Amino acid sequence: MTPLPDPAPGVPVHLVVMGVSGTGKTTIAGALRDLLGWQFAEGDSYHPPENVTKMARGRPLMDEDRWPWLETLCRWTAERDAEGLPTILTCSALKRSYRDVLRRGGEGTFFVHLVGDKGLLLERMQHRPGHFMPPTLLESQLDTLQDLGPDERGMLVDVANPPERVARMVLAQLDVPAGNVQTPSEEL
Repeated sequence: MTPLPDPAPGVPVHLVVMGVSGTGKTTIAGALRDLLGWQFAEGDSYHPPENVTKMARGRPLMDEDRWPWLETLCRWTAERDAEGLPTILTCSALKRSYRDVLRRGGEGTFFVHLVGDKGLLLERMQHRPGHFMPPTLLESQLDTLQDLGPDERGMLVDVANPPERVARMVLAQLDVPAGNVQTPSEEL
């Protein structure tokens, strides 16, 4: 990806940890939150009950299912952006149009696109107890996924790497000022 200019100084960074199901969005976001201490939102917890029920029944969401959810996530980010607070958000953000909505939440939006081998993702999904997203929907997510465009601030990260390494790769890419990084209580 071609690096884009950073937002103006003082603009809060809003990380969107994105990718298809099974990439470890929540795990990676948690590792980033532990390192940075930024406000965090698990995007799946903002789905309306109808969306969760639909996915649990093995039916993929349509755009009309996603728009209200994406707008809610955008508002969550925008509220923190207005307060000058950096954030971390998990969201599949599979299409460019979805990312366009999320980007409205703040100028400093940066996408961490998690990618991985389909076999690895399926294995993870099959061994994930209690999650509403069945492995049968992975194929529809892969079919829907649109890669980040050259004009979208973000990076690709292979999830074959351990979560702590992925988090450090993100920090290196962002070159986050030392004052924004909290020292973890133990070495990762």
